Amino acid sequence: MGDLGRKIIPVEKTADPIISQIGDFRRYQLFFCGIIFLSKFGTGWHTLAHIFLAAPTELSCKTENVTNPCSKDCDEKEFDTSIFKSTIITEWDLTCDHKFLASLSQSIVMMGIMFGSMFFGMISDRFGRRPAFLGCCYMQLISGLIVSLSPYYWFYVVFRFLTAFATGGTMCTSFVLIMEIIGPKRRELVAILYQIPFNLGHASLPLFSYFIRTWRWFHFSITIFSAVFIIYICLVPESPRWLYTQGRLDESVKILEKIAKRNRAPTDTIRAEMDTAFKALAAKTPTKKGTMIDLFRTPYLRLKTICMVIDWIVVCMVYYGTSQYISKLGGDIFVNNAIGAALGVPGTLLCIVMTKYLGRRITMMITNAISGVALLALVFLIYSDMTIQVVCAVIGLFGASITFPNAYLWGGEIFPTVVRSNGLGLCSMFGRVGGLLAPFICDLSHFKPWITPLVFGAVSIIAVIGTIFLPETRGMPLPETLEDGETFGRKKEA
Repeated sequence: MGDLGRKIIPVEKTADPIISQIGDFRRYQLFFCGIIFLSKFGTGWHTLAHIFLAAPTELSCKTENVTNPCSKDCDEKEFDTSIFKSTIITEWDLTCDHKFLASLSQSIVMMGIMFGSMFFGMISDRFGRRPAFLGCCYMQLISGLIVSLSPYYWFYVVFRFLTAFATGGTMCTSFVLIMEIIGPKRRELVAILYQIPFNLGHASLPLFSYFIRTWRWFHFSITIFSAVFIIYICLVPESPRWLYTQGRLDESVKILEKIAKRNRAPTDTIRAEMDTAFKALAAKTPTKKGTMIDLFRTPYLRLKTICMVIDWIVVCMVYYGTSQYISKLGGDIFVNNAIGAALGVPGTLLCIVMTKYLGRRITMMITNAISGVALLALVFLIYSDMTIQVVCAVIGLFGASITFPNAYLWGGEIFPTVVRSNGLGLCSMFGRVGGLLAPFICDLSHFKPWITPLVFGAVSIIAVIGTIFLPETRGMPLPETLEDGETFGRKKEA
C-alpha cells in the first residue's frame, strides 16, 4: 500500500541490511551529504584561522636612538597597522619574550581538535550520532562567539580550545553520519570529496581577512555562519545503522522508510527484512573486539601501524605547518594564502584519480615526494626572489593536500576490521600531535629562515621511505581478523 502512486526503483539486495533498503547512493544521500558538508566549512575556518588571527605584524621602536623594539631601553613601541588594524599579537603584545604565546595558542587549538574528536566519538557511540553532532555544532557556535569577546589572552586560549574541541567533534561525527548511509560503491569517492568543504573553508579565509582587518570581527564572521546549523534539528535524523545495532528497530525502520520514499525505493518489505536481519545479527556469536595493544602484538601489523602513524604525523605537520609558514613569507599575505589554499581543491580531486589508477601506496609516495622536494628546494632558495620562495612553499602544500585524503582512505583499509577504529584513532591522535608541533616549527625560521622548510621537507622524505613498507589495498578484500592483519600484504614465500 505504501508504494502505490510512486514510481518505484528496485534496490539491489546486498549483505548490508541498511543499504538494501535505501540504495547505494541516491537522491536522499546526495541531499544529506550536501547539508552535512556545510559543517566542514567551519572546521577549515576554525582550524586555520590562526594564520590571520596572529598575522605577522611589524613592530618598531619609537624611542630615540633605539632600533630594537625588544630592547629594555625601548620605552615606546609601535605596531604597523597598515595591513591589519588589530591581531591577537597587537591586542596582547605577543612579541619579544612573549612571541611564543601566539604559536602556543594554535598548538592548543590542535590539542582541542584531538581531544574533541576522541570525546565526541565516544559520545556518538554511546548516545547516538545525532545528539553528538548537534552538540558539537552548537558548542562551536557559542564558544566561537565568546572568543570574539575575549578580554585577555588566556581567556582567548581557553575558548579557542573549546571551539577546537567542538570542531574535532564535528569532523568525527559528520564523517560517521555520512559513511553510515552510503553504500560501498560510492563510499570511497565520498570519503575523499568530504575534504573539499574543508579546502574551500581554508581558501575563503584570505577573502574574509581581506575585507575584515580586525581580528575580533574576523573571528565573529567565520563563527556566525554556524547559526545556519539550526536547520540540522529538522534535517538530520539519527543514523538508522546506529539505531539498528542498538536494537532500536522501530526507530530505525521509521527513518529507513522515510529515506526509501525520498529515494523512490520500495518500503513495503522494510519492516520484514529488517526484522530478519536483526534476528540474524542477534544470533551471531559476538566477535571479540581488538584493542589498540593488538596493533603492536605481531611484527608485520606493528610495522604497518608505525609506518601509517608516521604518514599521518607528517601530513598533518606539513599541511598545517606549510599553511602557516606561507603567511610568514614576504609578499601579499592574502594572495599567497589564497593560491596555496585554493590548490587544495584540485589536489583533493586529483587524489581521486591517482588512488584509482596508481593505487594508494604509489600515490602516497609521489605526493610526499612532491612536498619533500619542493620544501627542500626552498632551503637552498631561501634568499632568492620572494616569488620563487612562495612557489616552492605552495607546491609543498599542494602535495600535502593530495596526501591528506589518501591518508584517510588508506588508513581505513589497511587495518583489520576488529581494530580498524583503534588504528584510525591512533593515527588521528598522532596526526594532531604533528599539527600541534607545526606552529613551533614555523617559529624556528626566526633563528634561521631555512630551518622550517628543512624540517618539513625532511619529514616528507622520511614518510616516502616509510610508505615503502606498507601494502597496496586498492581492489583488495579488506582484512577482518588480527590474523588477516598480520598476513595482509605480506609477500608469499616461494
